[in-house]
Amino acid sequence: MPVIWLTLIVLTISAVGFLMGRRRALVSAGGDSRNLHSLPIYYGSNALMKSVVPALGLMILWLLAQSLFIDSRIVQIIPESEIAEGSNIGLVMSDVRRTADGLSKAVDAGLLDDETARNADADLEDITQRLKDAGQVVTGQITQTILQASQAYRAMSQTSNLLMTIAVLIVAAAGAAWGTMESSKSFRARNTVEQGILALLIAAASVAILTTIGIILSLIFNTIEFFRLYPASDFFFLLEWAPSFSGRGGASSLGILPLLWGTLYISLVALLVAVPIGLFAAIYLSEYAGPRMRSIAKPLLEILAGIPTIVYGLFALLTIGPILLSVFGDNGLGWMQGQRAVLTAGLAMGIMLIPFVSSLSDDIINAVPQAMRDGSYGLGATKSETIKQVVLPAALPGIVGAILLAASRAIGETMIVVLGAGAAARLSLNPFEAMTTVTAKIVSQLTGDSDFASPEALVAFALGMTLFVMTLGLNVFALYIVRKYREQYE
Repeated sequence: MPVIWLTLIVLTISAVGFLMGRRRALVSAGGDSRNLHSLPIYYGSNALMKSVVPALGLMILWLLAQSLFIDSRIVQIIPESEIAEGSNIGLVMSDVRRTADGLSKAVDAGLLDDETARNADADLEDITQRLKDAGQVVTGQITQTILQASQAYRAMSQTSNLLMTIAVLIVAAAGAAWGTMESSKSFRARNTVEQGILALLIAAASVAILTTIGIILSLIFNTIEFFRLYPASDFFFLLEWAPSFSGRGGASSLGILPLLWGTLYISLVALLVAVPIGLFAAIYLSEYAGPRMRSIAKPLLEILAGIPTIVYGLFALLTIGPILLSVFGDNGLGWMQGQRAVLTAGLAMGIMLIPFVSSLSDDIINAVPQAMRDGSYGLGATKSETIKQVVLPAALPGIVGAILLAASRAIGETMIVVLGAGAAARLSLNPFEAMTTVTAKIVSQLTGDSDFASPEALVAFALGMTLFVMTLGLNVFALYIVRKYREQYE
């Protein structure tokens, strides 16, 4: 049974438990809710929580454990000879999972009957073609071992899903019955529900921590696997980015320096646009604009933050690029050869970052105590002198933190770079040339029929790890500056 349908059935059972628990409590009190320890809704909520929380928790844990258990069983039936040179068992298991998923999709689409999908002696070329027809990514000819492993994987997954469905439904029904049986007029339902809600809040607060740990671990493991196949010294110090998917890494040059340079160069251009405009807008809104103008201008300025980045990319490609080409191209100064360039992407990204810088800077400037302004005015300083010599120096640490946060946002941008800057990895100071960034190459390396046994695919994780460390460092440094110096005025 699909997970979504199982979830809906569990929610239905818990809703029935809610109604039954509430009704039983009222019956025990003779129909008068004043005789109950808690409000009737708490008795229903107790039955609902004891039904839905254990059932959904069991389903999540089962799905997590199922993958680990089935993988460990399938690994045992894959011989060492099936692992190609430069590959590992993890990459072979990726092929097994993709093939098993493809078999299920082909059966669902009617391209393959279930008997053929289970047949270990099926024609390999026919199976491969049917999987491609079903839209499954197949990088090469499926081997007999991969087919048999994927069939075993599919069969074990189906059996496990059936057992999971039975177990989850039993737990949901038992929880609803338990909560209903507890519903009596003396039962402290409110205390039980509030303790359950507290536990759920703690679990929700832990999700962010666990997610961060999962992201870091996934990046670390795949990055380590990449460095087993490709020298780390070449990755960090080579001045060329030229992947070749024909030789499993043998003919590839995977140096990150051209990508880092493009990332930093485009981000610098974006900050040169966003910081002055955003800072001046913040000064106007906080120091000069009246309440009416501020109530209109600030929301309009922050509308830019809600525009999808793909729209900024299209704006860069269709508007900014042609304008720059008309001025700096062959019909103008002759410096620019095409619409895609560092300047094109930098300007579009800078416009995107304006509300980010202005909003943070506005809040920081408003946090400067009014007494400092009044003291400056009392000494005879003008408004502009007060802003330059009192307000901005006091707010400068926070403004620097806002700029660093904007820089980390610019470093992680993808769509604007793909559409506005091109895909050329080069080391150049010319802002009118096409370049690319780390994020753009992560997308390109994992797009299409990628062979995950090759360094050209695994390099995306090394690029992601490098980017993660860079942005994390900038964010931590920015938050440190903001928190350290903001305390002076609180």
